[in-house]
Amino acid sequence: PKLSTLFLSLLALVLQEAGPASLPEKEQRRSEEQSHYGESDPYSELHVGSYMVIPDDYSEVIDLSSYEELADYGDQLAEVRDTLAPPTRISPTQSKVTPRTPLSNPTMTKPTLPGPLGSPASHGLPTCLVCVCLGSSVYCDDIDLENIPPLPRMTTYLYARFNRISRIRTRDFKGLTKLKRIDLTSNFISSIDNDALRLLPALQDLILPENQLVALPLLPSGIEFLDVRLNRLRSSGIQPEAFRALEKLQFLYLADNQLDSIPWPLPLSLRSLHLQNNMIETMQTDAFCDPVEHRHTRRPLEDIRLDGNPINLSLFPSAYFCLPRLPIGRFT
Repeated sequence: PKLSTLFLSLLALVLQEAGPASLPEKEQRRSEEQSHYGESDPYSELHVGSYMVIPDDYSEVIDLSSYEELADYGDQLAEVRDTLAPPTRISPTQSKVTPRTPLSNPTMTKPTLPGPLGSPASHGLPTCLVCVCLGSSVYCDDIDLENIPPLPRMTTYLYARFNRISRIRTRDFKGLTKLKRIDLTSNFISSIDNDALRLLPALQDLILPENQLVALPLLPSGIEFLDVRLNRLRSSGIQPEAFRALEKLQFLYLADNQLDSIPWPLPLSLRSLHLQNNMIETMQTDAFCDPVEHRHTRRPLEDIRLDGNPINLSLFPSAYFCLPRLPIGRFT
């Protein structure tokens, strides 16, 4: 549309400049004939005929070959852009907004402990800074403790596994009336003071595997779970009738020690007895059952393990008549 408008404008300009002389003879005769009309003819001054354009005569009026090449306006865009004023920039000195200065972060210093970490009390540090205290549970696993740390009075569960504790003293648990579980797995405990555990009224679980114990201390009457596997425990290290008064004891694990006899008597509450991998060669006839009371049965005691011992269980048939299941071990 723009090209057509431009073409028509140029054509009208050429016609005005050329005048009647440039018109063909046919057009001149037509204009002479119109001159014979009177002056009263209202159309005589319009010269309409001079503006009549015949499409066949376009080639005689204007040379179209000069419009074959159109102007490329793309080159002018760069010139227009160059003439635009560059955007004004505000220098940092002209800005009225003052930049904020970052606040200095206080450095947190972590207390350093000299040498191997022993008892927290020796360094003057609270137990819950060295161990992890969650509610009434205290976790002191694998931090190279050499002694039982001072514990909060509300401690209910203590886990101090994989340390270097070698002894349990009477004062270690003094006053901890709510302590229910002690787990000291994989330490170097070789001795426990006789009154270190006896005065703990709430103690239920005592877990001491993978230590170096040769004897057991007096135990509280409310204990239910006793695990002393993988120690150096001898039969001489267990006091006579040590388990009789433990009326709530249900699980007794004494495997992988140096016992040469089955502890006797065992509480009627016992459900599981593990004595495998010891040095037991013989058995008393009343080790599990009362030989006088034949109607007596020990239904709770369903799990007895004596495998890994030199004893031949087939030699003691009268020792099992009250049991719901035969012990696991060698019968040949």
